[in-house]
Amino acid sequence: MRTDHRGRSASAGVYVRIRIDAPLERVWGLTQDPDAHVRWDLRFSRIVPTEQLPTGGYRFRYERALPFHVIRGVGTSIGERVRPDGTRTSALRFETGDPLSPLGGGRGYWRYEPDGDGTTFTTGYDYRPGWGTLVDRLVLRRLIGWLTAWSFDRLRIWAETGTPPERWPLRSVLAVWRSGRPRARRTLRRPPRGSVLADAPASLDALEAP
Repeated sequence: MRTDHRGRSASAGVYVRIRIDAPLERVWGLTQDPDAHVRWDLRFSRIVPTEQLPTGGYRFRYERALPFHVIRGVGTSIGERVRPDGTRTSALRFETGDPLSPLGGGRGYWRYEPDGDGTTFTTGYDYRPGWGTLVDRLVLRRLIGWLTAWSFDRLRIWAETGTPPERWPLRSVLAVWRSGRPRARRTLRRPPRGSVLADAPASLDALEAP
């Protein structure tokens, strides 16, 4: 298994970057509030903070509801609102023992960069394949990457226009005649420096395990 320059797994990762024509504070609010987060992000159905961490941040439980099953897991997260370069970051670690989860556990980050009147929003995360390396490489990693990218564009529409993300359920991808719908192709999905975690903040290394 390949590793990046910090020794982390680089074989199963996702990278997504998008420019949002909205102030950083608005993007931060729509992504850091757990109730708002699950409205635009297809990867989660529910996020419940459970405990403050002594070093800052918090522990949480998460769920992803499927038609006949609910995947459950736990995680830790910490955000940096003030950084010398004017950006903000949020680091995350997550874990689940659910054998039906395609992601067995992993870690990643969000980065918020002021970009003129807008914000460039980036994520990079790697994970342990829950269904085996081969299935992940052939199918799941591409699907998970697409879901992340599509969710990011749904967030962009919400932040820019105020259109609630519920207007764009997953089935809207079939409505090819509808203008303005979320599209994964509006995002950049190849990390500029090879590893999806090459630009991860130092807070990710210091973050407690779930």
